Amino acid sequence: MNKFEELFAAYPFSMSDEQVRQTVAELLQAHKAENDNRQVWEQCLSQIDLTTLNVDDTTEKVTKMATCVNVFPQHFPHLRNVAAICVYPALVSTVRATLTADVGIAAVAGGFPASQTFLEVKIAEAALAVKDGATEIDIVLPVGKFLEQRYEEVADEISEIKAAIGNAHLKVILETGALQSAENIYRASILAMASGADFIKTSTCKIAVNATPEASYVMCRAIHNWKEKTGRKVCFKPAGGVSTTEEAVAHYTIVKEILGQDWLNNRSFRFGASRLANNLLTSIQGETVKYF
Repeated sequence: MNKFEELFAAYPFSMSDEQVRQTVAELLQAHKAENDNRQVWEQCLSQIDLTTLNVDDTTEKVTKMATCVNVFPQHFPHLRNVAAICVYPALVSTVRATLTADVGIAAVAGGFPASQTFLEVKIAEAALAVKDGATEIDIVLPVGKFLEQRYEEVADEISEIKAAIGNAHLKVILETGALQSAENIYRASILAMASGADFIKTSTCKIAVNATPEASYVMCRAIHNWKEKTGRKVCFKPAGGVSTTEEAVAHYTIVKEILGQDWLNNRSFRFGASRLANNLLTSIQGETVKYF
């Protein structure tokens, strides 16, 4: 066996897609209701990477978003702020110039969202985003190479970007909706963690299928098994399509049941979202809130 066959053999996964669906349905049926409460909604709010990744993003729009984060405690003194602001690399300097709140600055990089550019460009983009102030970098797994089983190239790419960003946290987006099977999602999770990912993340929100409870379950199983064998804790971020309180509670429930209390904080578990913040605020306040 080559080293990647050995890696996957060390972390076996034997569930079919249908078994994953059934297991997730049973888990949520048994435990979701107990987490559908204000305390959990407030926790989920504090775990959001408040995100704008649109073609029409402007410095004015991003400045306004960062300002809303700055003054959030004045409007909602009983609530914790979001965890980070996530933008395109060219807008990191705008966030840094505006942000006074104690939250992270995340940037997508590495040829987001398709990861279909030269490695040298990916490395430079990620490093420049950190130079401009990003404390977290979100890159996309090169899905085409993964599906062709070019694992060495995938691993080297993640490792080189990780080396280029220094102390910034690296989130690797698996783009689970393109990976075709639960087994591929699991293997991609293991490969990303073995290559240095600090977080593994579901989706870009730029294709038809984004974060699903099934993908979160498989990725959390991989994180659990990785921690058991290596002792290294890797963090988790469902993103793309998680916009309602109900959806957030479902992913929270999966993380709680598979990974446990150690992950139920905004250092270890994030939501990538734009609409979710207002929807959680609406649930918490008991009236429609359109703050962000």
